[in-house]
Amino acid sequence: MPVPAAVCGRLAPSPTGYAHLGNAWAFLLAWLAARSCSGRVILRLEDIDPQRSRQEYARALLEDLLWLGLDWDEGPDVGGPAGPYTQSAREHVYMQALERLEAAGRVYPCFCTRRELRLLAGAPHPDDRGAPYPGTCRSLDTARRTALAASGRKATLRLLCPEQQLSFMDLALGPQCFLLAESGGDFALRRSDGVWAYQLAVAVDDALMGVTQVVRGRDILSSTPRQLALMQLLQHTAPQYGHVPLLLDEYGERLAKRHQSLALRALRAQGVEARRITGLLARLAGLAADARPVSPVELIERFSWERLTRADQIIYREDLRSLFSQAMTS
Repeated sequence: MPVPAAVCGRLAPSPTGYAHLGNAWAFLLAWLAARSCSGRVILRLEDIDPQRSRQEYARALLEDLLWLGLDWDEGPDVGGPAGPYTQSAREHVYMQALERLEAAGRVYPCFCTRRELRLLAGAPHPDDRGAPYPGTCRSLDTARRTALAASGRKATLRLLCPEQQLSFMDLALGPQCFLLAESGGDFALRRSDGVWAYQLAVAVDDALMGVTQVVRGRDILSSTPRQLALMQLLQHTAPQYGHVPLLLDEYGERLAKRHQSLALRALRAQGVEARRITGLLARLAGLAADARPVSPVELIERFSWERLTRADQIIYREDLRSLFSQAMTS
């Protein structure tokens, strides 16, 4: 599958907790996809959520990624031409994008509360990642909007989505085709509390930072058509996307920050070596026949989209016991 001549990938962690094995899996594959093409890597801290993001997690993320053996060419610690590389410092960039969309008549205020959205049929999880918005406030006239604002209701700013089909070739999943109405509908650009929405921040940052390749978990696939729509409306060139399988626990649940025992720093504190973690991940990804210790650099020549597994992978207790037992004997 063709790739851009000058590949620029990115690692985009959110400092809302400590990095775990699931994060390591996604970051390793994103890093390998870029480095295998002799590409650059950008590190961007996605800390637009002020209630959950913490500086201690941001520091820990950089430390854990370096310990794992991943590096980057631009980022909050090393700088670069497309900075700042922390989203909380890029509000002026998002405001400029919002103003362009408003000038094009693509933004409208939504006064629906979360409770009201939950009660609407077909919208059980109204958030940036979730169910389609039914367009309740899309056609409100000026008088009604003024009355709602005067009553004290704060408005979320939503994108008036174009009614179009969006298609792209996914590096991992092949041809993809979506209707925006089925992928969230008129999604949020800025929340009613003033916080910038994930979709806008990510789309704008990927475009302005020169990212040409986005590799992330398949659970983010529904975000891609929304980000493509924004890039088209803002006249930006879209990157290529590759949505990789997920790493699951033995109950079939996606690894998340609640799996504190699988945090990289928790594993390191118990004596687990970084090379053993990447060795296990390489086996699960189909890049190695076994889980013998290996560094990310050693995996670069082994990476290809054709070799990469297409199925979600499970971390079994035996895998963890192997990591811990090796740590105890080393």
